[in-house]
Amino acid sequence: MKKFCQFALLSFLLFAARFACADNGFHIYAPSRTTGELLVVKATPSSGGLALELSRRVELGFAAGTIVSHPARPMLYVAAPRGEEDNSPGAVVMLDTKGKYQRHAPVTLNHGYSYLSLDRSNRFLLGVNYFDGFVDIYALDESGAVRKRVTAMNEGRRNAHCVLPSPDNRFVYIPYVKDTNAIFQYQFNSTSGQLAPLKPKNANPPTGTGPRHMAYHPKMPIVYFSNEQHLGVSVYEVQKFGGLKIRQVCDAVNKAESKDGVSSSDIAITSDGRFLFAGIRGHKRDFDWISRYRVKSNGEVKLLGLTPADKIPWGLTFSPDSRYLLATAFQGATLTAFRISDNGDLKKVANLKWPKNITDLVTR
Repeated sequence: MKKFCQFALLSFLLFAARFACADNGFHIYAPSRTTGELLVVKATPSSGGLALELSRRVELGFAAGTIVSHPARPMLYVAAPRGEEDNSPGAVVMLDTKGKYQRHAPVTLNHGYSYLSLDRSNRFLLGVNYFDGFVDIYALDESGAVRKRVTAMNEGRRNAHCVLPSPDNRFVYIPYVKDTNAIFQYQFNSTSGQLAPLKPKNANPPTGTGPRHMAYHPKMPIVYFSNEQHLGVSVYEVQKFGGLKIRQVCDAVNKAESKDGVSSSDIAITSDGRFLFAGIRGHKRDFDWISRYRVKSNGEVKLLGLTPADKIPWGLTFSPDSRYLLATAFQGATLTAFRISDNGDLKKVANLKWPKNITDLVTR
């Protein structure tokens, strides 16, 4: 009965979120490393889908690259992709209940980060450094403010690209791209914020895949990685002890297709677990796509096809009601909104010009 009540409450909240989004729209937040700003975009439903308006440009004073939203508070955390050791800039951004910017406070971090996340209890902020492989975890106080660093770790590997606790908050996985080609796996202490390596420490992804970003299935113990070098998606099962077991590698392009100057970027799964999307970036040629997958009943995926994207699609996220996929274009200098159809197709419904070199974004 308790589980049923929890499910009913969740269903009501999701319905309320969809209703609110449909009526009032939502906000998109993206840090700019080019202008040193936080860009705030208002997305409003229209007859054609969405109307996107750059409603606010907040001067942060540093080249901001990555961002994460607090799930329970109207707060955002922003960090630079690189900075001086023990003196790297960041910011905590406060919003009002409708998502409008109120103020922000600077915060000094120990490193720059390619990815930020919060643990599932919202007590810790996690960050990974791409250039030197540092992994830092900070305690958050009851107000969500960043306090002391409680974990400092470096495996001696470059190219750490993502850090995301498991849905049950017991484990943390850190994928590494390029020559490192690893997924390091740890037990997470949700009380202290400490990490302890699992055995084996490395999930040993297939050679040349280059796991980059990750997304958890909302119902099954399955985690998906975008393969930066392999141009596809890897599917792993989370075993009882936390270790990852490879289930599938699904190619996004024909094996004969040249991968020179091409790489995958972000990955996102719909809230109902039906569809998965990942970006493909044509750095040296025109080969820019959003790859689309249907998630099967066993958690594995089937490639549905490729949707054209603006130049260098990088960051992906959903609207709060999960009806739209939002994508940044690093060189194309655009934000694009796609409507997600019932069969997993993507229809471009809005496009907004903004500065180049924007990667990450979140919505509320």
